[in-house]
Amino acid sequence: MRSDAHTAVAGIDAVAVKPAEHDWRRIADLADGVRTVTVDYEGREHLPDLDGLAALTGDGREVRVTTPVRADGFDPLGDDSLAAGLPDELGRVLVAGHGAYLSEAEANRAVAPRLGAAAAATGDAWVGTEGVERAALATGATQFELLSRSTEADVRGLRAAGFDGDIAVYAPTVLSGDEDEILDAVGDYTARRGPVRRALPDDAATDSTAEGRAREVLSKAVRDYALVGDRETVGERVAALREAGVDRIVAYPARGLDAFTRA
Repeated sequence: MRSDAHTAVAGIDAVAVKPAEHDWRRIADLADGVRTVTVDYEGREHLPDLDGLAALTGDGREVRVTTPVRADGFDPLGDDSLAAGLPDELGRVLVAGHGAYLSEAEANRAVAPRLGAAAAATGDAWVGTEGVERAALATGATQFELLSRSTEADVRGLRAAGFDGDIAVYAPTVLSGDEDEILDAVGDYTARRGPVRRALPDDAATDSTAEGRAREVLSKAVRDYALVGDRETVGERVAALREAGVDRIVAYPARGLDAFTRA
């Protein structure tokens, strides 16, 4: 269910919660315009109480749990005990899984057949495309992409090619016009992206202490890979993404949840 843009925060009606840094119980405090929440997977030690999450889905709010299909407990071709125990109220975001949260054995498992099997079993899952774009597209499920400098062009291309499924975009978000605050919040994230990493001087700082060429590169790149600026600026970028064909923009609040909670 898409909320009215006037009641959403900068036009954003979906938020990503990271349990390792956000108190997931604060989902109940999110602004009324935030109607969809995704809960990132950061290892089993940070997996929230699933029944507690399910209890936060009232009043039309949708909560989706990110589940890595290669991880024990969520593997549709192996141990799927955690997936089987997900309450019916919770949706899913199927991802290959970041290597930092997987054992060596899990990381070596084939992704494509597991994405296909999990998507077929869940019906309405979103599928994360990072690194597995073709396999994700083959599922026909909602495509969940990371914001990049080419997102608008890529989405327009998908729409022109006839893809009529939903497209969601994940974007680290900083609702501030202060450049130091922006770089402290998303500079390091942006610096890990391939084109940015190659453009940065060796051993350059990636936060507000960046200077010279490094600061120039980062200041441009954070606007390619994140939603940053005051609410009007971010709202304009969100509107452009929707115009390109994006259905959902999912903001990861890089400076905490306060900007997306009720006043």
